[in-house]
Amino acid sequence: MNAPKQTIGLVGLGMALRPHLKSLHDLSDQVDIGAAWTPSPHRREAAARDLGLPVADTLEALLADPDIGSVLLLTPPLTHLDLIGRCAAAGKHVLVEKPLDVSTDRALQAIRLMEDAGLRLGVVLQHRFRPAAMALRTLMRAGELGRLVSASASIRWWRTPAYYAEPGRGMLARDGGGVLLTQAIHTLDLLLDLAGPVRRITALTRNAGLRATDTEDIACGAVEFDNGAIGSIDATTVSYPGFPERIELACERGTAVMTGEALDVYRQDGRHEHVDPPAFERDSSDPMAFDHGAHRAVIQDFLDSTRTGRPPMAHGRSALRVQSLIEGFLQSSERQCAVTLSDHSR
Repeated sequence: MNAPKQTIGLVGLGMALRPHLKSLHDLSDQVDIGAAWTPSPHRREAAARDLGLPVADTLEALLADPDIGSVLLLTPPLTHLDLIGRCAAAGKHVLVEKPLDVSTDRALQAIRLMEDAGLRLGVVLQHRFRPAAMALRTLMRAGELGRLVSASASIRWWRTPAYYAEPGRGMLARDGGGVLLTQAIHTLDLLLDLAGPVRRITALTRNAGLRATDTEDIACGAVEFDNGAIGSIDATTVSYPGFPERIELACERGTAVMTGEALDVYRQDGRHEHVDPPAFERDSSDPMAFDHGAHRAVIQDFLDSTRTGRPPMAHGRSALRVQSLIEGFLQSSERQCAVTLSDHSR
């Protein structure tokens, strides 16, 4: 017997909406969109006219709808804590677009509000759901390559002037952070999911001065993981024309390399395993040019979690590790010294 359909509300109708709408369309046998809302009347009108979405005139009306059991929150980071609190008070589960919030402290407040209300809180960290990432996670968990000794990530992207033309983009007051919190967070989260939490970091961050922004667009750091492995992280949005992100895990019996959504595993016994990326043409300069399959998997997992009562795979507390890493990056650069991180995810 099929599970009853769920109804979800959409809050936020900006650039992040596209892959989520495609995913919800794919999952239309399991979920309906009950209502959509954004503070902008113009965007509400466009969503109703161009996308055929049912639009609520107010957030209060959306949250008061008894048919809506969950909210997909796609608003700027600094709005998340307040909106999650309002969803918790209304008894709605929440799937929030990354980051959970702009700081570990605010993220923890949001998590506790949802936990106290007995509700599910998921975070859209879809890189964990890529087929190659899931294959590598299984391999690492099984210990097939032996002990991890070095783990590194490189995110060398390009963002065009048109990307920063939207008012407030790249500014602390709107986005809460720069390349680390806004762009590299997905790859950093996947690195931690595969290699475990970082214990200590020594880092430098800079604003290159190429755009009218006040957040970092270059970051590099040396990291030590809880398991003793060491490595490096390099992230930027000023590397023209943009290149696929890369994660490399060097282990006792081989090395695994993820380049974009492809995976290569090189074993010391001579075996080479390859996982192809989805059949989709990527553009490292276009933040929305990607296959939406991983977003669909995030939403599917979240729907399953609200139905069964289990935590989502990308649950709120699991997202704290990458928040802590990003804060450590910025603190280390500001203080010009190594920083030991706290793990709030347990």
